[in-house]
Amino acid sequence: MASKEGGMAFSRKSYKLTSDAEKSRVTGIVHEKLLNDYLHRVFSSPDHGPAAATSRKPLNFQNLPEHLDQLLHVDEEEEEESQEQVEGRLGPSTVVLDHTGGFEGLLLVDDDLLGVIGHSNFGTIRSTTCVYKGKWIYEVLISSQGLMQIGWCTINCRFNQEEGVGDTHNSYAYDGNRVRKWNVTTTNYGKAWAAGDIVSCLIDLDEGTLSFSLNGVSLGTAFENLSRGLGMAYFPAISLSFKESVAFNFGSRPLRYPVAGYRPLQDPPSADLARAQRLLGCFRAALSVELDPVEGRLVEKESSEWRLQGQPTVLLTLAHIFHHFAPLLREVYVVEAVLMSFLLGVVEAGPPERAQTVVHQVLDLLWLFMEDYEVQDCLKQLMMSLLRLYRFSPIVPDLSLQIRYLRLTIAILSHQKSRKFLLSNVLFDVLRSVVFFYIKSPLRVEEAGLQELIPTTWWPHRSPREGKEEMREETSEERLRRRAYERGCQRLKKRIEVVEELQVQILKLLLNNKDDNGGEASRYIFLTKFRKFLQENASGRGNTPMLCPPEYMVCFLHRLISALRFYWDEYKASNPRTSFSEEAYVPPQIFYNGKVDYFDLQRLGGLLSHLRKTLKDDLASKANILIDPLELQATTMDDLDEDEEPAPAAAQRPMQALAVGGALPLPRPGWLSSPTLGRANRFLSTAAVTLMTPRRPLSASEKVKVRTLSAEQRTREDIEGSQWNEGLLVGRPPEEPDQPLTENSLLEVLDGAVMMYNLSVHQQLGKMVGVSDDVNEYAMALRDTEDKLRRCPKRRKDILAELTKSQKVFSEKLDHLSRRLAWVHATVYSQEKMQDIYWLLRVCLRTIEHGDRTGSLFAFMPEFYLSVAINSYSALKNYFGPVHSMEELPGYEETLTRLAAILAKHFADTRIVGTDIRDSLMQALASYVCYPNSLRAVERIPEEQRITMVKNLLAPYEQRPWAQTNWILVRLWRGCGFGYRYTRLPHLLKTKPEDASLPSLQKPCPSTLLQQHMADLLREGSDVAPSFLNSVLNQLNWAFSEFIGMIQEIHQAAERLERNFVDSRQLKVCATCFDLSVSLLRVLEMAITLVPEIFLDWARPTSEMLLRRLAQAWRVWTTTPFWWQ
Repeated sequence: MASKEGGMAFSRKSYKLTSDAEKSRVTGIVHEKLLNDYLHRVFSSPDHGPAAATSRKPLNFQNLPEHLDQLLHVDEEEEEESQEQVEGRLGPSTVVLDHTGGFEGLLLVDDDLLGVIGHSNFGTIRSTTCVYKGKWIYEVLISSQGLMQIGWCTINCRFNQEEGVGDTHNSYAYDGNRVRKWNVTTTNYGKAWAAGDIVSCLIDLDEGTLSFSLNGVSLGTAFENLSRGLGMAYFPAISLSFKESVAFNFGSRPLRYPVAGYRPLQDPPSADLARAQRLLGCFRAALSVELDPVEGRLVEKESSEWRLQGQPTVLLTLAHIFHHFAPLLREVYVVEAVLMSFLLGVVEAGPPERAQTVVHQVLDLLWLFMEDYEVQDCLKQLMMSLLRLYRFSPIVPDLSLQIRYLRLTIAILSHQKSRKFLLSNVLFDVLRSVVFFYIKSPLRVEEAGLQELIPTTWWPHRSPREGKEEMREETSEERLRRRAYERGCQRLKKRIEVVEELQVQILKLLLNNKDDNGGEASRYIFLTKFRKFLQENASGRGNTPMLCPPEYMVCFLHRLISALRFYWDEYKASNPRTSFSEEAYVPPQIFYNGKVDYFDLQRLGGLLSHLRKTLKDDLASKANILIDPLELQATTMDDLDEDEEPAPAAAQRPMQALAVGGALPLPRPGWLSSPTLGRANRFLSTAAVTLMTPRRPLSASEKVKVRTLSAEQRTREDIEGSQWNEGLLVGRPPEEPDQPLTENSLLEVLDGAVMMYNLSVHQQLGKMVGVSDDVNEYAMALRDTEDKLRRCPKRRKDILAELTKSQKVFSEKLDHLSRRLAWVHATVYSQEKMQDIYWLLRVCLRTIEHGDRTGSLFAFMPEFYLSVAINSYSALKNYFGPVHSMEELPGYEETLTRLAAILAKHFADTRIVGTDIRDSLMQALASYVCYPNSLRAVERIPEEQRITMVKNLLAPYEQRPWAQTNWILVRLWRGCGFGYRYTRLPHLLKTKPEDASLPSLQKPCPSTLLQQHMADLLREGSDVAPSFLNSVLNQLNWAFSEFIGMIQEIHQAAERLERNFVDSRQLKVCATCFDLSVSLLRVLEMAITLVPEIFLDWARPTSEMLLRRLAQAWRVWTTTPFWWQ
């Protein structure tokens, strides 16, 4: 085993400890006095300082083991004494949750038996250990801030789904959700908790009192006169409602907020802790001194200047230290209390470069002197502690806590060997490493210091979204407040950017592909884990505990885009023939060559197995890809039959794929409780394909079979390719250019980023807009209250007092929300985040355009590319205002036009068969034509595409969803004709400001250009007008008949003497039929106005028939009393 990155290589086997006296003499490069001084300097006794040379026993490597044993021997005596002094506690020394019998209801308990998630109405669980005497403490980390009651209970307490801890005699609880304490009855107590808070539960059985602390701040005594005596012992316990979660610390890790005089339920490993502290002191001493054999003296050095130079004296000294230190560094408590504290001190002591140097030296020595399994356990525990500390640290004004943990994480991950081990075995398998890229939002504005950062608050009176009323002119006072508020927001943003930059550095380390010496590069390990992460979230929809929380996914996506673009443009700088990240897209061959697994995600043309059967000839002719006949019989989760699988295919399938078609091991939920939960490795294999080399044409003798590898089996060459292998880009269609875009591995990362947005990012962006909507609602309430104050007579002092009180409440709430909104804008809706989403939109547009050029192979593209294109545009238009506008983005007009061309072409594309995606395209086009800017973009697309779009809109309504099509035609006409009177429907004139951006409430913006295309098609096509108008009249007859029938039923029900209620669903259906009838009438009006000759020109064979049907319909409408009433 060798030390990496230290400049020299040392074999561990040469430095194993031995009792052979001859081996110790080999180290005699330095004279005895210098060796004695060095060993005394490193292994100085804590009871005696550096003593004079005459008063201390000479040390050498022969008597050093004995000296070291004596140095550490005192701790063993203390350990025996501490074991004897345990009194007042009953139960196992290792305290965990009692998952065998001490619970009520359905609960999900983590593997470490310390984290729990409620999975029923009100589940209860207690610990395995109780106390009956003395002062005791344990901590609870609040992972979710819902309904929970935390405290103590006796073994005789009986709980159920309605009554939990604190609802029975001899059980006591604190509820930070409702801010109350419970013991049969309830009273106000403490203050509200939030996710990430730590509740300390303290019980004093000497005085009979019970109290709680929140984040180290005492909430006061909660209960007194506790029942004590024979048979009275108290267990830590909790009751929690559905999906609420916590993690306990009974003492297995250092308490975050210890209290003097109170003892954790689980004793800390005092002896091991003292030994580790002593050994750490020796280790630090070894790093701060160097031997100078020439001068015969010791040289004091800074830790960052110390270098391992192969001196046998130093190596043997460190070997003695790690002989005792290595077993201790596998313990969770020691790692967090000793090693973590030491490394954090290193990070805080100097600049990042110096800190990384010291951390690298420490890691080099760990790998050199410890066994592999010892180092791996140590690193695993270290990263678990780091993630836990980062995730649950409170938000302080300068974010210093988050910064220090991220800096240490960077220092560890920048060590090559440690990074590769953590990537391969820990970061995505054991840890939820996405937590490192998340910046949580502070729920308590005061504690986060936002009042100091943003002393002046402001809120917009109207959001300038498209379609809303314009903002009224600001007063000078409002302008000053707004500018002061913006300055405060900029200060906050700069502090958050420091954290974001550190998070991007972590991802840059994980995406490093230059560290392949001695193994696989980090980027390719990351790709394997990243693909599994996407699979888990794509396949686990509906199983919430398994999914990555969407707020984490949003932050992860933005950091990933930053790191991806950095490496993309860096590669462009060294390879001029490639493209900049601004021109990025995913080549279409990735979707059909089987090199990237898309799990069970839907393709535009349907199931992958179906596409490979029906388009195998196109794959062979256009992409030189042949499908193995054996694979045509197998291969999606929907039609896989393990019993009938051919033997050769089964032999080639990796072992992980044996679970396909059977019961898959589901990972235990861990997002809401312990962040360090292990997960089962699940893999859904894609069908293997047989590929021809990309040269054209090829003879049968030149065909080479290439089996698609699973994510775990792929190597760098399988991804990046080589001279005769294009890697991920094998099967390039003739429409694609020969010029490479970038490294193939970055293309797969880009594809994963697009998938991430589709999984949950878009939904979270829409959810966070709720803060802005809350600000608007409270601002309206405050303005209404101020108007009432101005109008209220001065003699009505009672009303004035109530209005003043309301004004104060609204103002305080707005101050809080405006500061929170500043945090949301900085972390979610900043200009940089908007540019990331905009870049992703343009990536999707280019990918769709390139895929469209492949003809029938376009059907292989996953549906989520079209979904992301539609949704990202919607997010940019609706979610980032009023601070930022999409119109400010570069290339805005061109992007609108390209998206319009895609919607116009593909809403009726026969290559797209999925009902949901076709509906999404139709709805997106319908929304697109409701706004002036986007409608103008539709008018800018090439004339041929416009005419094709209009022709598809005028296709007969039968056997296809026609309501959205009719709505589009109405919007293109709305604002013209004799049937138009209102800019908005009269009953919708009074709408909420946030509803004014809805497409249905937009002011008319008719398109005369598209109307002209419709007129030309109806006039010139002999079959277009009759088929279209007949279908419109048929649907109108149906909708109107349904409407009249329901009106009659409602009318008859209203005339009955007995009391009855009309079904609300019936009213909704009736209203829908009425709206459909009106919209169909408007389309008829448009046709009559634009092309009256199709009814009046008797030279046309269908004019008389159309006119007769129109007259009959008019007679029905005008003779129906309900219609005119």
